[in-house]
Amino acid sequence: MTVYEELQARGLIAQVTDEEEIRELVNNGKATFYIGFDPTADSLHVGHFMALCLMKRLQMAGNTPIALIGGGTGMIGDPSGRSDMRQMMTVETIQHNCECFKKQMSRFIDFSDGKAMMVNNADWLMNLNYIEVLREVGPHFSVNRMLTHECYKQRMERGLTFLEFNYMIMQSYDFYMLYQKYGCNMQFGGDDQWANMLGGTELIRRKLGEDAYAMTITLLLNSEGKKMGKTQSGAVWLDPNKTSPFDFYQYWRNVADADVLKCLRMLTFLPLEQIDEMDKWEGSQLNQAKEILAYELTSLVHGEEEAKKAQEGARALFSMGNAADMPTTELTEEDFTEDAIDVISLLVKAELVPTRSEGRRAIQQGGVSIDGEKVTDIYHSVAKADIPEDGLVLKRGKKKFKKICVK
Repeated sequence: MTVYEELQARGLIAQVTDEEEIRELVNNGKATFYIGFDPTADSLHVGHFMALCLMKRLQMAGNTPIALIGGGTGMIGDPSGRSDMRQMMTVETIQHNCECFKKQMSRFIDFSDGKAMMVNNADWLMNLNYIEVLREVGPHFSVNRMLTHECYKQRMERGLTFLEFNYMIMQSYDFYMLYQKYGCNMQFGGDDQWANMLGGTELIRRKLGEDAYAMTITLLLNSEGKKMGKTQSGAVWLDPNKTSPFDFYQYWRNVADADVLKCLRMLTFLPLEQIDEMDKWEGSQLNQAKEILAYELTSLVHGEEEAKKAQEGARALFSMGNAADMPTTELTEEDFTEDAIDVISLLVKAELVPTRSEGRRAIQQGGVSIDGEKVTDIYHSVAKADIPEDGLVLKRGKKKFKKICVK
């Protein structure tokens, strides 16, 4: 199976501009491709996973990845699929986030000896002047055509600012500059970026001619990748200080039955033949597939040792034993009143509920337990003396839990 065929078989590709050309480039290690990352936080999250895994796969086949950090575009809002503008950041914050990104990306991508590049679009966007943009770029974009794109339609009812309107031009200019500076001949992105990416290929065609245009490929990633990064509690981060390896493992251990094989194909490096065998699995065997998924991805992000610890901790939880690597909340003297703490305060302290009222509802609905014993009384208290030295397990629902210890 060729590289391109494997990308298809794993469900990674939704749409391309020139399938024959992209097949030729990636299969023969001739692609220099970029994927953009906006430095809106100091950590990547699992919504970036598909892009990172794709970059790793293609680099392993001899192609050259460019991780484009949006230090310039990050200075303005991106209207793509969003109802509100992003918060503007300082240059110092953006630079700090970029450094964090590279450290995390290095677990996936080899940046040594020119095998990959990390580039910041602030290097060219911040030096542009307004007249230059109007003269050199402006004539190649049709306002009427831009307004037909869904990313702008969503904003038209409440009003689209001129600042937001320029995002497509800036992203298109990125591809134009990457082509000229680094020979970048391919761009990848999600479906919400399709219009912006096509703007880049069109700008190259208009500015540099048909010969240049023929070497630019736009590949649309399957949109399922971004959905994986969204949970009810917010993003699941790759930074262990934001999402512990145990919580990271548990996130993947608890994916829906319908999604586990899809995630295994898209995000792990297990052979497709092995994953195809799992298609026959049913019932409890699906839990085994989820364990495999969780272990593989935790190992990829946090290393094999942390993956083993997380797996052991999760298994201990399910057997209601004491898990050394379970996420822990430590209580101090200030948390106790007359050497006891009520269960609602305990739920809030452990961040298993955001408010006391939600904690009350969780208890009334039968969703709270302590060391396997269901709590039914909203006024139930836990005495300090009853908390074992190695802690107790506070659980809300089937998937949220914390070990509670006294500091």
